[in-house]
Amino acid sequence: MRKIFSLLKNSQIKLFSVSLVVALAFSSCKKDINKTKDLTLNITGLEDLGATARYEGWIITGGNPVSTGVFTVNASGQLSKTNFEVNKSDLANATAFVLTIEPFPDTDPAPSAQHILAGDFSAANASLSIGHSAALNTTFLTAAGKYVLATPSTPATTDELSGLWFINLATGSPTAGLNLPALPTGWKYEGWALISGKPVSTGVFTSSSGADASSPFSGTGGVPPFPGEDFIMNAPTGLTFPTNLSGGAAVISVEPFPDNSPLPFLLKLLVGNIPNPASDHQTYNMTLNTTSFPTGTAIRD
Repeated sequence: MRKIFSLLKNSQIKLFSVSLVVALAFSSCKKDINKTKDLTLNITGLEDLGATARYEGWIITGGNPVSTGVFTVNASGQLSKTNFEVNKSDLANATAFVLTIEPFPDTDPAPSAQHILAGDFSAANASLSIGHSAALNTTFLTAAGKYVLATPSTPATTDELSGLWFINLATGSPTAGLNLPALPTGWKYEGWALISGKPVSTGVFTSSSGADASSPFSGTGGVPPFPGEDFIMNAPTGLTFPTNLSGGAAVISVEPFPDNSPLPFLLKLLVGNIPNPASDHQTYNMTLNTTSFPTGTAIRD
């Protein structure tokens, strides 16, 4: 009888211990839930950054950035994660949301200078755009571009359709063909020629009235003090220089700097379809391409 009582007592102790563990676990879980809230991102227009970069969200609380988490985007533009647990107090007091591009791996806990989207919270929602002062700080609606085909770096006249320069020759004398707003730190402009379906850089620059950073494909002669390139030598694999740019395209993109990709970034600001056949030294217009800009919302529960 004493043995049976002892077994019964031990069973009751075990049952009590299990109940206590469950209660503590539930209490802990409830406590965590009360400390965090969800931030939901609904963003379209982003692109895959590749293996060496990630997107990271930030809320601005008390004037300081607080990370909301890192995510990637696939080839279809889908975010790898859209819901993020954030400290309840930080989220409630947040005045703005900012999306940055960060290196991967990232050893710096602070935001990079590459702010691509931002928006102020109004109640639960923040409408995100590149034009916000915490992002690129411009809508680019005043941007405009012109270009000509010519090869000033060579004495030959038979290769004139192998050079692309963002110049305006409408008045007879070369003037700047681009009207572009200043970019914040972390961003630069880059020109591109679409040659046989392949984008080839004409150079990186910050001002439309000076030369761009390099001329790896130009000839040995002088080039004008404007962004552009002659495609005369050092052709990339699959292409042959000199070439004929007729039927291709001229593009101005906005690129993160530093830039982890040799391809144009998603912000393809100005696009000009080159006629086929084209004429050299004729000024052609470019079209503003705001449809390439990402947009979205950040929602705090």
